[in-house]
Amino acid sequence: MEFDGPSRRMVLGGATIGMAAAAAPGFAEAAGAGGGGGAPVLRDPRTKYTTEPFKEQPQPWPALQGKMDPKPDSGETSYTGSGRLAGRKALITGGDSGIGRAAAIAYAREGADVAINYYPTEEPDAQEVAEYIRKAGRKAVLIPADLRTLPACEKIVADAVKGLGGLDILVNNAAYQQSKADISEISDEQFVRTFETNIFAMFRISKAAIPQMPAGSVIINTGSVNSYDPGEELLDYASTKGAILIFTKGLAKQLAKKGIRVNMVAPGPFWTPLQVAGGQLPGTLGEFGQDTPLGRAGQPAELAALYVALASDETSFTTGGAFGANGGKGNP
Repeated sequence: MEFDGPSRRMVLGGATIGMAAAAAPGFAEAAGAGGGGGAPVLRDPRTKYTTEPFKEQPQPWPALQGKMDPKPDSGETSYTGSGRLAGRKALITGGDSGIGRAAAIAYAREGADVAINYYPTEEPDAQEVAEYIRKAGRKAVLIPADLRTLPACEKIVADAVKGLGGLDILVNNAAYQQSKADISEISDEQFVRTFETNIFAMFRISKAAIPQMPAGSVIINTGSVNSYDPGEELLDYASTKGAILIFTKGLAKQLAKKGIRVNMVAPGPFWTPLQVAGGQLPGTLGEFGQDTPLGRAGQPAELAALYVALASDETSFTTGGAFGANGGKGNP
């Protein structure tokens, strides 16, 4: 993230605290602010989730969250909403599992109707998410589709707009990730598929959605710590994540004229199905997340409040930014 002048630390710190306060119910009370009188409710971030190394558990791509051990926490039992997105209409790609699932559940509990796109074989995970959305009293629209072609992207947006009755939040989250130790091991098929999924689809879906989005709408793109610090075993994936950073910044400048905000979330190591479906080199899953200063991988639920904050009107002056959650590694 780029800042002019010496106030980068102040701006970053203030933005992070402000967004957490806006998005997380009870944030001020939990922090002991506002003179609530009770003892603050604090959780040590080092031990909030498991620090145990993950066991090897390969699944065929794209993998199912329901078959992972431990199953990722996407906020199914922990996220409590407070109406911050009441009446909003959201489309989330890759919304069946992992980070997209956490955003979908949080959005519904904040009062939004939610459409999720997902790869057709992920139907079991998608049905679970739909049930959580409906239990929150909101409309769930399921859109199974491989988003690697222009017609598919345009149909995803059209189906979301039809099913939701409009669109004012777009979360471009779907991704393809395969680890290879050397460039010689990356097939042309893998290279093309990674770009088609991660950046071509993001461009095409955004292009199709923008004419349907009124002023006050938001687009949130899921980037990565790899947007800044590429993992050597993720050469093609990291290249797409770098492209997403620039796409976000450029599109934000364009859409400011339309009153539409665009931001990027840049997660570090998070426990999602990507990791068990080829996202890590064979035999290294036990190392995943262990090198963060907090000593563990993140869980999708820990990103939910960030996606809510960036979607809410309370961050109305925030556009063209990138916001990290990386366990202390310092990017962005």
